[in-house]
Amino acid sequence: MNRTPHHHPLRLRRSVLSVPAINARALARSPALDCDVVLFDLEDSVLPEKKAEARAALVAHFATLDRASGREYVIRINPLDGPDGALDLEAVLDCMPDAVLLSKVSEPQDVLTVADWLSEAGADDDRDWGPRLWAMIETAAGLLNIAAIAETGRTEGGRLDCFVVGLNDLRKETGIADIPGRPYLAPLLLQVVVAARAFGLDVVDAVFNDFADAEGLEAECRQGRQMGFDGKMLIHPAQIDAANAVYGVTEAEAAEALAIVAAFAAPDNAGKAVVTIAGRMVEKLHADQAERLLARVDLINERKRTA
Repeated sequence: MNRTPHHHPLRLRRSVLSVPAINARALARSPALDCDVVLFDLEDSVLPEKKAEARAALVAHFATLDRASGREYVIRINPLDGPDGALDLEAVLDCMPDAVLLSKVSEPQDVLTVADWLSEAGADDDRDWGPRLWAMIETAAGLLNIAAIAETGRTEGGRLDCFVVGLNDLRKETGIADIPGRPYLAPLLLQVVVAARAFGLDVVDAVFNDFADAEGLEAECRQGRQMGFDGKMLIHPAQIDAANAVYGVTEAEAAEALAIVAAFAAPDNAGKAVVTIAGRMVEKLHADQAERLLARVDLINERKRTA
């Protein structure tokens, strides 16, 4: 997979669908869905008395998955300070997902502990980066430590490559109101985006709870993309198309990117840091952005071929 200006390879994470590991029907249905990432949840959506059953179901399900589909498979585990976290990691070794989502990450050590555990358990393999780590940012402490947490992606082994915002828990902990448009949450969301970009991580926006409100979902997806998020965490298959569309690339955006790349590739512009396109000044940094966007188009087209 080609490297990008980001620390980790470019991946599609427009739509990240959360699937309860205890729900047999949802597990069976998930391979046919058009989401970029299937996130199998062992945490909030599974009752304590059902955790062992969910782990067993997940291990059996992974044995049947087509890993050549181009989709990412991620397992969300319980916190390690509880009775199920370590058992979830044992299941991770049996499943070997593309990544593990850590719940309620509040400090760098939350990431480093799991990274070390995976390495010591022999989880490394010859796939790109091996089992990666995603961090759920859903506590006030996590926000206060967001830059230090993001920096763990640059440590030796560098397993961390994605943040996911968890607003339900964050609203509960902080008391910030749940208001359409998220006016009081926007500054916090932007903190997560900036920290992710500073250390080359992807960042996924929080769930939109009312899956029957298509208009509200689309509006929140658009807001998230404007903030700089790479995609949206989803709770229902009905939300996939909207997330893929908003976090995708329009024909106009692709055409503009092609024009920028072509302009800088033209012999007359060789060595130039700035060119003019249709009366607009375009810098070399815009060419870099255009190349990344076109790489995203390639991934989307590849995803369509393998779906």
